[in-house]
Amino acid sequence: MDRVAIDNPGVRTAWVDAGFKNAVADHGAGLGITVTVVQPEPGTNGFVPVPKRWVAEQTFGTSMLHRRLARDYEKLPASSQSHLYWAATDRMTRRLTGTTTRWRDTPPPPAIPAPDTAWVTGAAA
Repeated sequence: MDRVAIDNPGVRTAWVDAGFKNAVADHGAGLGITVTVVQPEPGTNGFVPVPKRWVAEQTFGTSMLHRRLARDYEKLPASSQSHLYWAATDRMTRRLTGTTTRWRDTPPPPAIPAPDTAWVTGAAA
């Protein structure tokens, strides 16, 4: 949160998962950021998307579509950061151009013309 407050002074609100405790809210308050804990509705069972958390979960999910980001093989954080920028640029480009084909989609097989069987039947061409 320190980095966010320094790099983005306009940020005034942050949402955190229920796993975070009051220390994060107190730290955010010291930086001028209101921290709200986002939790699922009481009594829900199984997976239920929580609107504020769903944005982050969807972002991580689409990032994992890029093979390099599926595992953390990088030695330097800057390498991982550049791969995240690449994935985000790819996603944004696809949204802007309306392209739906992805690297894992296989292209359709080429059309094979029907064989010329006239010679087998003895028919004149």
